[in-house]
Amino acid sequence: MQGMNTPLEANNPTVVTAFHHELLMQGLLILVIVALAGAVYAVLQALRASTGPGESSAAPAPPEPAARRFLRISFGALWIFDGLLQGQSSMPLGMVPQVIDPAGVSSPAWVRHLDGTIATVWSNHPVTAASAAVWIQLGIGIWLLAAPRGNWSRLAGTASVLWGLNVWVFGEAFGGIFAPGLSWLFGAPGAAVFYCFAGVLIALPESAWQTVRLGRVVLRTIGVFLIGMAVLQAWPGRGFWQGEVHSGSSGGALTSMVREMSQTPQPHVLSASLSSFAELLAAHGWAVNLFVVVALALLGAAFVSARPAFVRVAAVAGTLLCLADWVFVQDLGFLGGVGTDPNSMIPTALIFLCGYLAITRVPVVVTAKHPAPLRARELGAWFERLSPAYLSRSLAALAALSITLVGAIPMAVAAAEPNADSIIAQAIDGSPNEVTLPAKPFTLTDQYGRRISLSGLRGKTIALTFLDDVCTSDCPIIAQEFRLADDMLGRDAHRVEMVAVNLNPLYLSPDYLSAFDRQEHLEGLPNWLYLTAPLAQLQRVWAAYGASVQYARGGAMIAHSESADVIDAEGRIRYIFDTDPGPGTAETKSSFAGTLADALKSALRTS
Repeated sequence: MQGMNTPLEANNPTVVTAFHHELLMQGLLILVIVALAGAVYAVLQALRASTGPGESSAAPAPPEPAARRFLRISFGALWIFDGLLQGQSSMPLGMVPQVIDPAGVSSPAWVRHLDGTIATVWSNHPVTAASAAVWIQLGIGIWLLAAPRGNWSRLAGTASVLWGLNVWVFGEAFGGIFAPGLSWLFGAPGAAVFYCFAGVLIALPESAWQTVRLGRVVLRTIGVFLIGMAVLQAWPGRGFWQGEVHSGSSGGALTSMVREMSQTPQPHVLSASLSSFAELLAAHGWAVNLFVVVALALLGAAFVSARPAFVRVAAVAGTLLCLADWVFVQDLGFLGGVGTDPNSMIPTALIFLCGYLAITRVPVVVTAKHPAPLRARELGAWFERLSPAYLSRSLAALAALSITLVGAIPMAVAAAEPNADSIIAQAIDGSPNEVTLPAKPFTLTDQYGRRISLSGLRGKTIALTFLDDVCTSDCPIIAQEFRLADDMLGRDAHRVEMVAVNLNPLYLSPDYLSAFDRQEHLEGLPNWLYLTAPLAQLQRVWAAYGASVQYARGGAMIAHSESADVIDAEGRIRYIFDTDPGPGTAETKSSFAGTLADALKSALRTS
């Protein structure tokens, strides 16, 4: 029928509405968490006030090293920005086809297979996965901002590393490092690598920031990386020395990239700028690539030297180069409705600046006078020695961790669930129609030649559908949905009959039904019935339940309706479904089963 197997659009209103509702519910939970943290803080402050100020022999802690503070705040803000991007309406259904799949399309088969695991999880649970990404990234960002030092701060850095690795491997296909055409200009080795690098630095003990040694390590690491990228950019035969694209050649890689980015939905001023830059590249591609190669090599050499005078110039020049590439090549990185981050140039520039601060703004080391150990009788009033600032930071970090877990826990549960969410079936077919209608009686023959009547099944809840016994496209998928729904019923399965009525006007023999069952491995399902009859009798049943068939002269099948009914134990139709399996892919084939199982359970409860 018209509309069969229509893939879901990224802005499908059913999924978008469910996504917004999920974010709202989880947001309310987070507000409760924040309120509880505030209440605990108020109680502790009241207790401290009632017992009087505590004595502390510890000297004030020295300020957080400038480089670490800059790194923590800037990447905390980036994580928050990324989390907000994940809240875009197109994320649940657009993430896989527009982000995950394209990221690995040119990578080796093993990378595509690895990315396929997260793609399957996301496709099966789009609302849960998309909302989880929002809260995990917001939580990490808030955590980094709320915890300037101590174990809480180092744990925030560790969380940044762990989630960054997850994004790099599964979302960015290892940043494309195993794919041809690798280039720093295009974002290699992936933005998430820099998030991980920053997280590692934040997770280090604060004493590591007390000398210039760590800054030199950072600068030399980024310097060697840039020199490697310069060599890669200069390597002949990779298409970067040629400006214009010619048929049968690999030239014009950068020009092609810029032209492709100019087609992204965006303000006209940006698309016009990209188009103009693409024309410049087409005419002077060799010169532009030479400039990039030399610039990367010089920046790398300056950073490797770790000399403040050279690094200062390199940090400014490198930041300007990053900004130019971010605008004219990467097109800001987050436009188009499914951008998940601002791409690699902003975090790269932040690492440049952090390295410079780490060798020029070394903190003065202050030896703190540690307090004497608390005696046993003093442990009950330990909070008297804690400053209000420490309490507030700790509770804020704990609240941020809770926000992260609000996303991480549902995501972990969803990843362990092999069946797709019912929201996919509802997005394809609409929600089940709840009705209360008498089921029209019929008496037909099952796949074993037995006479089966609807009245004879009274007392059991029935899932009724119509299948073509020689169909090789949708009908096998629908049959498997029924089998999976039966599995989901668990102990209630013995109270349910799964019934299909033959919808083919030519192949009417029970032998065809049995062959279909064997093909779909349904012969072992004890409550599965596949019914047939002479054509005139079947046509009356089709008409009674609104099933339709279109076939050409000579019997060639064109199309048939795809529907199902749930009939309660008293013979009343309670739900009517559209069973069109939609795209019919492995990621979505089990979605209808959950909807059907829920409807059957509801009918069982009310019978």
